[in-house]
Amino acid sequence: MQEAPGPVHINALIHETSPYLLQHAHNPVDWHPWGEEALDLAKERDVPILVSIGYSACHWCHVMEHESFEDDATALYMNAHFVCIKVDREERPDLDDIYMQAVVALTGQGGWPLNVFLTPDLRPFYGGTYFPPDGRYGRPSWGTILQGVNDAWTNRRDEVMTGAAGLTAHLTERLTAGGGAGDALPAQSVIDRATAQLKKDFDADHGGWGGAPKFPSGMTIGLLLREYQRTGDAELLHMATRTLDDMAAGGIYDHLGGGFARYSVDDAWLVPHFEKMLYDNAQLSQAYLEAYQLTGEARYARVAREIFTYVLRDMTGPHGAFYSAEDADSEGEEGKFYLWTEEEILSLLGEEDGALFNRYYAVAPYGNFSSHEPYHHGQNILHTPRPLALAAEKEGMTPEAFEAKLADLRVHLLDARSQRVRPGLDDKVLSSWNGLMVSSLAFGGRVLGEPAYIEAAAKAAGFFLDQMFEGDTLLRTHREGQSRLPGYLDDYAFLANAFADLYEATFDPAWLGQAKRLADQMIAHFWDEEQHSFYFTGGEHKHLIIRTKPSYDGAEPSGNSVAALALLRLSKLTGEEDYRAKARGVLAAMRPMLEQAPRGYLKLMWALHWELNPPREFALAGATPEDTRAAADALFHHFAPNKVVAAGSAEGVPLLEGKAPPESGVAVYVCQDYVCAQPLQGADVFAAWLDTEYPRFAR
Repeated sequence: MQEAPGPVHINALIHETSPYLLQHAHNPVDWHPWGEEALDLAKERDVPILVSIGYSACHWCHVMEHESFEDDATALYMNAHFVCIKVDREERPDLDDIYMQAVVALTGQGGWPLNVFLTPDLRPFYGGTYFPPDGRYGRPSWGTILQGVNDAWTNRRDEVMTGAAGLTAHLTERLTAGGGAGDALPAQSVIDRATAQLKKDFDADHGGWGGAPKFPSGMTIGLLLREYQRTGDAELLHMATRTLDDMAAGGIYDHLGGGFARYSVDDAWLVPHFEKMLYDNAQLSQAYLEAYQLTGEARYARVAREIFTYVLRDMTGPHGAFYSAEDADSEGEEGKFYLWTEEEILSLLGEEDGALFNRYYAVAPYGNFSSHEPYHHGQNILHTPRPLALAAEKEGMTPEAFEAKLADLRVHLLDARSQRVRPGLDDKVLSSWNGLMVSSLAFGGRVLGEPAYIEAAAKAAGFFLDQMFEGDTLLRTHREGQSRLPGYLDDYAFLANAFADLYEATFDPAWLGQAKRLADQMIAHFWDEEQHSFYFTGGEHKHLIIRTKPSYDGAEPSGNSVAALALLRLSKLTGEEDYRAKARGVLAAMRPMLEQAPRGYLKLMWALHWELNPPREFALAGATPEDTRAAADALFHHFAPNKVVAAGSAEGVPLLEGKAPPESGVAVYVCQDYVCAQPLQGADVFAAWLDTEYPRFAR
């Protein structure tokens, strides 16, 4: 039998490591990676550059590839009139940010796939997002766009160049803007304005903020919990817990495997866009952990544990680092991996257990997902519209027995689901996203008393020390044995913060030393002494028309926000006052933006909250490691976000100087600005003090 022929087309993307770029390596489009070769070619040919940006878990990116980039006639036209460059936005967030803002300025909206046309000197002049192969959805066809751009470049070039110059000037002003160096920190009033706006926009029916599509935000929850603890305003706690409860009950949460999808397409958290992102699950696990610390409600700890189970099972490589994302699609259909019919569940679990499961998870014969489409008829997204206690009562069971029964049934269905074709996995490792996950695992290990989480965090962090540095330069991405691309501000900031979390979880001074190393390199590579804030790119990043200043906290926190928070923490742990000075510089520089649009900077407000509410410094001096660990466990059992914790060796940790342990038990020194009260003697005494200072239940 003759073997089927291999792919006919091979383009320059075949040598890349990004799964997204490799997906396009056999397109008939003559794609190039971003780099000197492609940029020089555009100048030689005197043609525009088409930069098409997306990521591997992007549904509409796949659609446009299939419809247009795999079409021979379309590819022939693209190759003849443009130099075509494909970019993975997760590898090159600098390019994505610049050209996304260009498209937003041109069209009023952005998204992925992002398709932007540049002059040979890299200035944008036209662009958009998804374009169909023919005119539908109220959008012009991709062929019409290509012909129009080519006509403008050929016949109206002066007009194109004038527009490109104006747009570039606008982007330069917008993306490098800040308040400049200043001495005045933002006031508490900006946090008050943010929480007032959150109250006004809160969805009282379903939790969260805004309508469809609805995105989860761990940053929002974290700020509300901090402000609740400071003020005792019960409405803030209600908004946070109602949102956490409704998200965990909705279809956006994977009730069998754990983990959250990227967002909900409706306002009730029912129908997810099924892709799962590492950065979402890192931030949401921390939000549930903090809610557990503050309220003592076990359901929040359970969600955090299930997120960690998902990440360690499905998103962790043999090297210990964490993968980036899982696709929304499997077998060419969105969500197919996650959907169930009533009959499937009854067949797998039996009539009695299956009926019980279907009642609780709202599985119906007619389905709840796109039932108007034939291939989804009768398909259900699992969700839990009734609280577990109420459902247990109706079933005549105690909540504990009911949950134990459900847990057993979930294991059976998860085993069955594991036999299905899985969604595509983006198995590249990104430094910044791993930093977020290392932080949450290290923190969660302490909060939940699970050493395995701390060990997983340390293994991932160790991979970065072994594989992700060239000298003192942190690299951005790793896949299939190759580490590449110089790191950005968020890579340094998120990992510096993660190493600080690992120090507080283990009290191993090596992690604190690595956090300090990253902070020093971050300052050396990215600090702007004139405007007292951090650039996103360093000197290693070439061929950029703008050196941007990240400030907005979106799906991921901005590099400046996390850098400020990490430097405030490290200042307390290491005694380096310059770290605090630079963090205050960031806050002062961003003050005009915080005052103008406080909802856009919620992670930066964590740093402001820290600076306006001076943190406590806890020095733990135990006679044995077990004594120290008992005191640390008691501390992390409570919600005390503005704190640093130190124990063990005093080398490089001024907080520990002169604090010898007792002959037995533990002495806990509670300090502010290194001024310490008389030590609390014994873990029990410390735990009682914590119960008074940081009560676990709503006041």
